[in-house]
Amino acid sequence: MASVRFPTLLFALVALLMTARQADAQDLLQLVETAPVETDLDHPEIPEAHEVWVSMIGGARQSIDIAQFYVVSEQGGRLEPVLEAVRKAARRGVRVRILADAKFHQTYPSDLDALAARKNIEVQLFDVEAAMGGVLHAKYFLVDGRELYLGSQNFDWRSLEHVQELGIRTDQPELVRALEDIFEADWALAAGAEREQALHPPTLPYTFPATVAMGEQSVLVSLAASPTGWLPDERLWDLPQLVALIDGAQERVRVQLLNYKTSDYQGRYFDDLDAALRRAAARKVHVELMVADWSKKKWTIEALQSLQCMPGVEVRLVTIPEHSAGFIPFARVVHAKYLVVDGQRSWLGTSNWGRDYFHQSRNVGVVVDGPAFAAQLDGFFEQLWGSAYAETVQPGARYEAPRTKE
Repeated sequence: MASVRFPTLLFALVALLMTARQADAQDLLQLVETAPVETDLDHPEIPEAHEVWVSMIGGARQSIDIAQFYVVSEQGGRLEPVLEAVRKAARRGVRVRILADAKFHQTYPSDLDALAARKNIEVQLFDVEAAMGGVLHAKYFLVDGRELYLGSQNFDWRSLEHVQELGIRTDQPELVRALEDIFEADWALAAGAEREQALHPPTLPYTFPATVAMGEQSVLVSLAASPTGWLPDERLWDLPQLVALIDGAQERVRVQLLNYKTSDYQGRYFDDLDAALRRAAARKVHVELMVADWSKKKWTIEALQSLQCMPGVEVRLVTIPEHSAGFIPFARVVHAKYLVVDGQRSWLGTSNWGRDYFHQSRNVGVVVDGPAFAAQLDGFFEQLWGSAYAETVQPGARYEAPRTKE
């Protein structure tokens, strides 16, 4: 029998490994949603966050690092199986670290405190207001240093049942590494480290954009984060990346957010994104902006009405009907945050569009170049935009803000 030369075997082995990798790489960037119950906003082809979270956490073998605004569960709610998955992971020896906003812990202490009392679970409260001026608004977690989830969902039972949300699951190594660096920096800051100690540059420069497989196609991804001045690499800052996406638009810009503000609570004007949208409209790009009806507040609606007056711009407000069981505070709202440009480039993250999100609060997201991902976001947008839940903003109308809390 003829012998097979070593190079031939080597090439065959490499080809086999590449084939196996491609077989495993069909959804390395996976869109994940929450559709409010008692609505027709569910997308059967997009998995639900509460199921994805349990699966990811259940697969942890070494570590789980969670960064959340706050944690609040309710008996029988969809967050409880997620927290039980965290507890089970800790019982089997997985190291769990949970970073939460110190200010909001005062409002929702019980679930975090109960987790902190368990073996292998460490909870740190991060006083972002004292450090940066805002809050820990990022919502993400990392499993075994190999995959991550980030998106608009809080660790809140309402976010998994009564709020429209959107996030991503990915195991792209460079995204994981960059987000790990941010988590480690914030963990150190929460423990009292000085900024210069915590925010040291990465050991190796980030190689963004990085390639991610999506079925038979691939896209390019980069991490985007805020606030400026508090990043291991300032090139990650999301605000310039968002402005560049809008300024590069040639045909269409679509944006969905909880809210959109051109001034903050201190009255400081913020027009970076508003000006970019207006520049786009001025060069005949069609701009579509969709926000929650919580934006009917006087100090928010006026900016939206002003933008609606711009030729080529349409702004719509989305109202989710009250649940059959009655009023639920801080729920029944659209909360997803994303941007799609020309059906090609996109951003998905945790920031609403206001000054404090980019300059004072911790937020994270991804910028994606490629139609495979943008098409999914376009479909998500179009369903809500054309639904009975959305209404066009009227520039001369007087709006009454909906009830949001007890």
